[in-house]
Amino acid sequence: MSFLHKILRPGHVVLDLDVSSKKRVFEQVGLLAENDYQIARSKVTDSLFDREKLGSTGLGQGVAIPHGRIKGLKEAVGIFVRLKAAIPFDAPDGKPVQLLFVLLVPDHASELHLQILGELAELFCSRALREQLLQSADPGQVYRMLSGQE
Repeated sequence: MSFLHKILRPGHVVLDLDVSSKKRVFEQVGLLAENDYQIARSKVTDSLFDREKLGSTGLGQGVAIPHGRIKGLKEAVGIFVRLKAAIPFDAPDGKPVQLLFVLLVPDHASELHLQILGELAELFCSRALREQLLQSADPGQVYRMLSGQE
């Protein structure tokens, strides 16, 4: 069963974000979550950094899936970010990251969290999809690709 169409909103596709570090990406995601879910941005950034301390969420091939548990969040939230330029992310292949799918889950959602992470990892294995995500100028099209509507 696909979870991505349930957790990703059209307004949560950010293309060509101009940042130079993980910190800046996480701050921007925190701001978006704060505006849309009334969750303090510091909770989001702290949660994402806490997870990164355990090991990089970079998958390789220019993709990362930063994720964190957020106390007070009612349901899982996905935010797709394509960076204007790739940034270092300590991925296993050593390549910088340009495509990120940030996953925020309620602090009690362990099984759902793992199912969504598995679905994301499988999705980003597709070289064709990664190339389409890098080339598309239309956030709506990117949303449809990721949510299985295209």
